[in-house]
Amino acid sequence: MRSGAVRRLVRQIHLWIGLSLGALLLLAGVTGSALVFYVEIDRWLHPEISAPAASARPDFDLALQTVRQAFPDKQGPWRFEVVGDGGAIPARYYNPPERADRAFAPMMVWLSPDGSSVLRRDYWGDYLMTWLYDLHYRLLLGTSGALIMGYAGLASLFLLFTGVWAWWPRKGRLRSGLRLKLRANPVRSLYDWHKLAGLIGAIPLLVVFATGAMLSLPGETRTVLEATLGPVSDVAPPLVQPQASAITIKSAIAAAAERLPDARLAWIETPGASKNVYTLRLQAPEDPSRRFPHSYVYVSATDASVLTVDDIRIHPSANVVLNWLHPLHEGSFGGIALRVIYFVVGLIPVALFLTGLARWLIRRKRSSDAAFNANEA
Repeated sequence: MRSGAVRRLVRQIHLWIGLSLGALLLLAGVTGSALVFYVEIDRWLHPEISAPAASARPDFDLALQTVRQAFPDKQGPWRFEVVGDGGAIPARYYNPPERADRAFAPMMVWLSPDGSSVLRRDYWGDYLMTWLYDLHYRLLLGTSGALIMGYAGLASLFLLFTGVWAWWPRKGRLRSGLRLKLRANPVRSLYDWHKLAGLIGAIPLLVVFATGAMLSLPGETRTVLEATLGPVSDVAPPLVQPQASAITIKSAIAAAAERLPDARLAWIETPGASKNVYTLRLQAPEDPSRRFPHSYVYVSATDASVLTVDDIRIHPSANVVLNWLHPLHEGSFGGIALRVIYFVVGLIPVALFLTGLARWLIRRKRSSDAAFNANEA
């Protein structure tokens, strides 16, 4: 097959994949852009959790006492997020019995900065930003939605590949291929804007599509990583027979800090019915994820002894790839400038779909009009 025929075939493949997946990619792009700033947007939508200018230091023992008293039927493990900005303390209670009909719907609670009072209570999926998260990740369809998004991500990689192939200029015509003709006819102008958006977004979209597919298909991702990079390390939390906890959260934090002194505390999980253990989740300097880091220290709730340490710095290669998936997908490994870039990248599929669709509709109308005129003649 000659190169011109191959290019025409690739363009047809690109066109029909784009028309098939375009609306889904538009949805994923818009929701993804919003989720880049999902914590900040949620705080703006719920001013009741905004902390006063001079906030007290968080007291997590007091916070645990507060949620136990406010929700006496929630005596299992609680998770507290350590935000470190003097604001409200976010807390989660996983698997609340009143949401037993949902696969994932933890009770979300925000406490005053010192932990002495409850400012807000909600459930995952019942308020805007978590609803958007579920829409972005699983299309509100559970496991089936995750599979759809995962394979759509893989198809999107092929869409990018065919788009670049269809555009790739012949030797000596690179400058012409990059030109934007502002006064061209609508079909040519839409093509130029579509081409420009695609070229600008090609590399970041490659990263976002690939990591999104891997996150949505964790089983398949793990199989590929183990076949190419070696086994994935899984450190199971220790099981200690439940009994009355004798130590405070403060003591558990101190024990974890001794084992990983250069790590930042991110989450605290209190003991539950199946294990008498505090789980401390920490961010080591090498960890790309600030909000959900990958180092853990498990502390006995009986005597504050450290039972197990899972340090990201000794993770094997396959784990390193897994640890980078979320930060690369959402831009959380950088500062505010990188997050703004990711916000814009999420809108590129909108531009690509709208310009591609508009161009196809115009050309289709012209072909129909031409065929009608020919028949009339």
